[in-house]
Amino acid sequence: YYKPRIDMEVLRKYSEGIIALSGCLSGNIPIAILQGNYEKAKSLALEYRDVFGVNNFYLELQMNNIEDQNLVNQNLIKLSRETGIPLVATNDIHYLRKEDARAHDILLCIQTGKKIHEEDRMKFNADDVYLKSPDEMYESFRNIPEALENTVKIAERCNVELEFNKLHLPEYNVPGNQDHFQYLKSLCMDGMIKRYGSNYSSDKQKRLDYELSVIKEMGYVDYFLIVWDFIKFAKDNGIMVGPGRGSGAGSIVAYCLGITNIDPLRFNLLFERFLNPERISMPDLDIYFCYERRQEVIDYVVKKYGTDRVAQIITFGTMAARAVIRDVGRAMDIPYGQVDAIAKMIPFRIGMTINKAIEINPELRDIYDNDEDIKELINTSKILEGMPRHSSTHAAGVVISKEPIVEYVPLQKNDENITTQFSMGNLEELGLLKMDFLGLRTLTVLRDAAETIWKIHGKIIDYDNMILDDANIYKMISEGKTTGLFQLESSGMTQFMKELKPSCIEDIIAGISLYRPGPMDQIPRYIKNKNNPDMVKYDHPLLEEILNVTYGCMVYQEQVMQIVRSLAGYSMGRADLVRRAMSKKKADIMKEERQNFIYGKTDEKGNVVIEGAIRRGVDEKTANKIFDEMMDFASYAFNKSHAAAYAVIAYQTAWLKYYYPTEFMAALLNSYLGNTDKISRYIAECKAMGIEILPPDINESDVKFSVVNGKIRFGMAAVKNAGEHAVIEIIRERKKNKEFNSFIDFCERINLRDVNKKCIESLIKCGAFDSMGIYRSKLLTVFEKVIDRIHETKRKNI
Repeated sequence: YYKPRIDMEVLRKYSEGIIALSGCLSGNIPIAILQGNYEKAKSLALEYRDVFGVNNFYLELQMNNIEDQNLVNQNLIKLSRETGIPLVATNDIHYLRKEDARAHDILLCIQTGKKIHEEDRMKFNADDVYLKSPDEMYESFRNIPEALENTVKIAERCNVELEFNKLHLPEYNVPGNQDHFQYLKSLCMDGMIKRYGSNYSSDKQKRLDYELSVIKEMGYVDYFLIVWDFIKFAKDNGIMVGPGRGSGAGSIVAYCLGITNIDPLRFNLLFERFLNPERISMPDLDIYFCYERRQEVIDYVVKKYGTDRVAQIITFGTMAARAVIRDVGRAMDIPYGQVDAIAKMIPFRIGMTINKAIEINPELRDIYDNDEDIKELINTSKILEGMPRHSSTHAAGVVISKEPIVEYVPLQKNDENITTQFSMGNLEELGLLKMDFLGLRTLTVLRDAAETIWKIHGKIIDYDNMILDDANIYKMISEGKTTGLFQLESSGMTQFMKELKPSCIEDIIAGISLYRPGPMDQIPRYIKNKNNPDMVKYDHPLLEEILNVTYGCMVYQEQVMQIVRSLAGYSMGRADLVRRAMSKKKADIMKEERQNFIYGKTDEKGNVVIEGAIRRGVDEKTANKIFDEMMDFASYAFNKSHAAAYAVIAYQTAWLKYYYPTEFMAALLNSYLGNTDKISRYIAECKAMGIEILPPDINESDVKFSVVNGKIRFGMAAVKNAGEHAVIEIIRERKKNKEFNSFIDFCERINLRDVNKKCIESLIKCGAFDSMGIYRSKLLTVFEKVIDRIHETKRKNI
């Protein structure tokens, strides 16, 4: 807010328990002093003391090089002596270190769009507004020691306890005051029968019981009930829900509750990758919804738990490596071409920093070492790199709390949303429940295609129970016919699929996992092994059961966990901790874990905690080799649970494309109405598939693409410059009355405020009026005159 939100009346009402300071140079009392009105300053000071109480209000002294500060300090000391209001020393901090003054000045230039050499700009007339050390503060306030002593007194009176990693989960309202855990268990048992039938095997029951015990022990019973509830709401209301996302697909509890639709036992997914009993962390069930109806689910959660207990989450855009170079260069008034050349020397990839770029780019390092201006540019940029540039609302993050959110974190208005002022990571540390309500365009495509199929063919498409072993689907993918398929349509992925020739869903899962920076190096080996299974060799027989599904290649994070468990006897929870440490290349931990993996570990009483590979029949040399391979692989290994969910969606889109190509392509086109490039690509694909695209027609076209007798009619909203609102108005008029029998009839009936000349011109150019028997060229010549004449006639008749 740019204006004060609290007046004296509110301050008096809520002043209890508050210690207040008079503020910096922008405070009311210093302003009165600078205006030469000492009596007003004194009156304000006494009023504040009256509001907060004796010894609850302090006059604030700061020591810096700002000229006005000395005058204010002299008068505040005088005020204190006259009124008895105590003094307190504070430190005006705008940057961390003394040497950051220059970088801070440049940051001000960036924020205000000014150059560093401009005189008429915002700047600090001091270079010491940094976090001073205790010794520096003692030196600054050596003549007013009581001001420093009062800082300690205030601190001792403050009662602030920040609780980290303590859950503040809202309680789910269980019907009939049932025990929450028993209710969750009963839901899971019902789901178990639904998923596996009444004669399910004991291993499934054992897995379910284990997961439930961990969930109960870690205090996440209500978490699962909350997620189950809003997923149920979505499904009950026809809102498409994805099969899963992230490590949550590894939970049989989530599967039985209908939160996910990936059988973790079929795909050998690990619960501990999702929820580790040996590492306290919040579970993270990210959910995909149809992107057009995602907000309905959020609205349901807000209504159920209260507007004061649900908020969206803030996110901060930061000054990344390339961008900060350009920003600083602009503020320093370095020629754009020179700055741009430096920025382009920084590789464009996730996680890239300026320091990393200097390490890997010899040319950048050379310029940095030999050009003082560039060195200053880069050094300043390094200081500002990673700082927040702007805030916005997280695309999917929502926080749900037990008590009003303001009891835990501050809120703010961001655009039209109420958001937390803390980002996602901080919220989790404070124990608040974070949910990702993600919108996925592909789910909307699946929904639209299913609705069209039902309308035309009377067939219900049951995505949740789709069989995943149709050879026709894998043949189509192997032939490179992947345009429009989720995760598979890029040129590189298409080529990979043609070479891989997937024959089962496991191949699609592996393909999605391998086709990314890092694991791409494994692709040739994977393809070779798939095509020559007899040539696959394992360093130890115990590896075969783990790696046979990926033809002897390490592909998944879960495989690392399985290897350390199977070969060395780790618990699955500790196996996940090792995987995490490997992925982050923590050398000290890895040195210890190598020892544990090979030789095992005993506690102080001599009890075996980890058996170790040697005790399990693996020789030392082989154990070292396997550990090295895991180390090399773990940093870029992919989460199989996540890949499995993606692969299922990919298969569903492929199934639609094979068996209902027209309905699928129409739905796909409708998901990109405003994207001309995508529309052009998918229309070309339709033609390649032998699907006829009927042109836009003012009397036949709908807002979106539609299926007509096995053909696709072009949707008018996809016409460039037509505008969806205008098209909706045209079709509303057509349906309300009758079809347009001429261009003049069209112009007379539509509201020209809704359907402007630009829209009409675009409809003429695309052929929407061709069926009326008028040449487009002729219509383009006269249409404005026709519109003007009709408009004038209507005006005269008013």
